[in-house]
Amino acid sequence: MPTALRLSSRQLDTILRHARAWKPEEACGILAGNGDGRVERVFPMENVEHSSTLYMMDSQEQFRVFDEIEREGWQLVAIFHSHPHSPAVPSARDCELAFYPDSLYLIVSLMDDALPELHAYRIVDGEVEEVDIFVDGNRLEPPGEGG
Repeated sequence: MPTALRLSSRQLDTILRHARAWKPEEACGILAGNGDGRVERVFPMENVEHSSTLYMMDSQEQFRVFDEIEREGWQLVAIFHSHPHSPAVPSARDCELAFYPDSLYLIVSLMDDALPELHAYRIVDGEVEEVDIFVDGNRLEPPGEGG
């Protein structure tokens, strides 16, 4: 189980472009990689709910992605989604729908589109624990923390 989320700046850019493209709806996707949380591939997905407060991945698309993850010998590192108009904090519904206890959950807040905020969490049985995000080996500092 990953203790931190490890992205490249290119992968982060892919996630942010996907989130911005879906705004004002929530965007979603899958991050695949290895057991230490290092992402090898970003899979942007369609939000079939087309909602600004809820996401649901297309089940056939999700099946194809999980099949590719297995073929590549990767693991599900994280599920990501955006909050177009709210903070990057799991909602009660996000916690209810956290079906993968060995996965992390990355939330991108676009409340300030020019300065998106990202937080990663482990969500198990409704318990939420924030974990660090590293981009190109550097810890991502949340706004206001400096660094």
